[in-house]
Amino acid sequence: MDTNNKTITNTPLSVLDLVTISEGSSAREAIRRTVNLAQRTEEWGYKRFWISEHHNMESIVSSATSILLGHVAAATSRIRVGSGGIMLPNHAPLVIAEQFGTLETLYPGRIDLGLGRAPGTDQKTAMALRRSRQENVNDFPNDVQALQQYLSSANQHSEVRAFPGEGLDIPLFLLGSSTYSAQLAAMLGLPYAFASHFAPTYLLEALKLYHQYFESSAQLKKPYSMACVNIIAADTDKEAARLATSQQQFALGIIRGTRRPLPPPVDTMDEIWNTAEKAAIANMMTYSFVGAKETIELQLNEFLEQTRVDELIVVSHIHDHEAKLRSYEIVGELKEVKNPFFDSEVEPEDRD
Repeated sequence: MDTNNKTITNTPLSVLDLVTISEGSSAREAIRRTVNLAQRTEEWGYKRFWISEHHNMESIVSSATSILLGHVAAATSRIRVGSGGIMLPNHAPLVIAEQFGTLETLYPGRIDLGLGRAPGTDQKTAMALRRSRQENVNDFPNDVQALQQYLSSANQHSEVRAFPGEGLDIPLFLLGSSTYSAQLAAMLGLPYAFASHFAPTYLLEALKLYHQYFESSAQLKKPYSMACVNIIAADTDKEAARLATSQQQFALGIIRGTRRPLPPPVDTMDEIWNTAEKAAIANMMTYSFVGAKETIELQLNEFLEQTRVDELIVVSHIHDHEAKLRSYEIVGELKEVKNPFFDSEVEPEDRD
């Protein structure tokens, strides 16, 4: 594991966006806000802008992930755009190779392909997506390797080929919230991103296993770890705490199974959740950093010292779009170097 001093000033920052509908808004407006967020975070020096695949959720508009990624890439010029992630069990690897091959052809050198093995939805919807396909424990690693094969130049003599896609230099990332994906990423020599923004339990164990068992690959010479965290920043600690109640209500909807568009903030959650729900959400949001710039800087530096991750992925569930932009701007101001583009962190340094 890297022993250099990890601080927010020298750690790349990226964005995860769910294309969430705020209460009182619409799907069209959610997409417009996502594009605007990508444009602004590009200005503020963020490295990547990722969108996650979800289905059957009236509050989230990211089901057609590849289409949205193309829309965002067309509206930006430098920031890397990718999936955080594509839930590969929902798709044939060939289809994903073709889709992301098309994206890479349109926006060369800017496309990331993050892969997850969860359904990104409930079990009934997963069955509707996958139809008659039945999964076993080997399907995900086999599908990842099939996807790698379709995207490789070595596939040129195969009977089934991905056009466009074959031979394109599209970096793959494995996403997860357990030790399983960490060990698979290590075995395949891929970058690993942990979903600590909603599943914090195995973060430290997964990172340890990833570094312990990492094997270099054609894509990556040494381990590259990422962690997704919730950040809600504002000009004062008090205002940030108030904004964070939207995230808490959103998480409460997940617990209660009553998901709805992201609600506006409230002055207090005391009359909204019970003691058990409050405790469950506190655990779920262990890696949520809320406050003014100085508070956020202290919290993030402690997190980086603890985890030693190479990159932070920021997700911010904030109802008001201008407040959300301000949150990302504040975090971006903590960086030592603005606009770290033309990519120095992972791609040239750590890949063959």
